[in-house]
Amino acid sequence: MRTRPDAGARVGLSDRGSATVEFALVLPLVLVVVLGLVQVGLVVRDRLLVEAAARAGARAAAIQDDPAAIGDAAMIAAPGLDAGRADVSVARSGSRGDPVTVHIVYDDPFRVPFIAWLLGSGVTLSAEAAARQEFG
Repeated sequence: MRTRPDAGARVGLSDRGSATVEFALVLPLVLVVVLGLVQVGLVVRDRLLVEAAARAGARAAAIQDDPAAIGDAAMIAAPGLDAGRADVSVARSGSRGDPVTVHIVYDDPFRVPFIAWLLGSGVTLSAEAAARQEFG
């Protein structure tokens, strides 16, 4: 009885080839998921920065009336944000002891290249904070 010496080698090559094909099919999906997770992390970080900017803006608005100084204080509290993409508005009611509200709207662009191509330009984040006026 004669056996073929390369029969076992062919089975190993066949398994290796199918594993390579499976890896090539799954790799793009895994990369998209990983890139999506990175982008979600960046958006969450920017959301926290927008909230911190609103709180800092409300603290500044409680002690002064200058809109430029309030906007500067808000953007200083959020160093990772682009000030050109932020819109800071202040709403006052009454005088000393009454609330002042700072509302920030930020256009957050997608920074992960493939995700930006897949989903579009970005998202709009907003936050609002209030404090009591200490002057007036």
